[in-house]
Amino acid sequence: MKILLTGTWEFPSASEMAPQMDALFMGLLVISSLVAFAVAGFIVVFGIRYRRGSTADRTPGHGSTMPIEIAWTAVPLAIFVALFVWAAVLYFQMARPPANSVEVHVVAKQWMWKVQHPGGRREINELHVPLGRPVVLVMISQDVIHSFYVPAFRIKQDVLPGRYTRQWFIPNRIGRYHLFCAEYCGTDHSRMIGTVTVMQPPEYARWQETGDVGTSMAAVGRGLFMSRGCSGCHSVRSAISAPLLDGVYGKPVALSDGATVIADEGYIRDSILLPNKQIAAGYSPVMPTFQGQLGEEEVAQLIAYIRSLTAKPETSP
Repeated sequence: MKILLTGTWEFPSASEMAPQMDALFMGLLVISSLVAFAVAGFIVVFGIRYRRGSTADRTPGHGSTMPIEIAWTAVPLAIFVALFVWAAVLYFQMARPPANSVEVHVVAKQWMWKVQHPGGRREINELHVPLGRPVVLVMISQDVIHSFYVPAFRIKQDVLPGRYTRQWFIPNRIGRYHLFCAEYCGTDHSRMIGTVTVMQPPEYARWQETGDVGTSMAAVGRGLFMSRGCSGCHSVRSAISAPLLDGVYGKPVALSDGATVIADEGYIRDSILLPNKQIAAGYSPVMPTFQGQLGEEEVAQLIAYIRSLTAKPETSP
């Protein structure tokens, strides 16, 4: 929300989901206000009418009150169930990013937002996105709990240490919008702010190719895969029995305890930092941990490389 100098209030709305969230919020506000004022009104009216010393008739009624009791139970129940269903539909929409989303990785740390684009661009406390394209943020914290909050998009998602969270949106208005951390995260929490810039798709494409353009995340991850010795074990020519990673991303993996998991970002991250947590079936727990040796950005780059093997299988990294 921004208060203009003229005294009017402006609520910037810059995403496809924002009007739906506003409608839900206003529905909750109006209905809750009506209920609250009705209850307060009855309290005031009955408090005055039946105050001590008043001449109001206090003779107990003899008619059935069942219809009234059913009505004041069923009607509010139906209203609030309808609100719950409305909110649940929006929640499931926000929990399922489209398949063609632009994926951006975000690492939160005291006290900044570090952004990595798949093509190589990096940002600190800034995020550039294309107009009209769905954007999904894959987020994790380097230290404590943070919360990624863009009021104009009506999105807020906790960013947790040791666990990936996702948030997606479709920006529909050109401009620059505030980015905040909405979870108290330490001394300089109030300074953990940034901006989200929405650009026309052609301008966004030019921005991706200009400035400080680094190597793609997958290419950097391949370098880490080689330099950290991963290729020495996860190879068909390796003397050590280790799972091959070609095409593993997104596929089910059988574990030694009989369970099955999907090889998503979280599973691969745990396999790198906590290798004994979930051991693949048929393999010994011999992989060393890289916890304390790799930061979250480097882990994300390794994951990007492993994901790239799904589209371009390789027999020898």
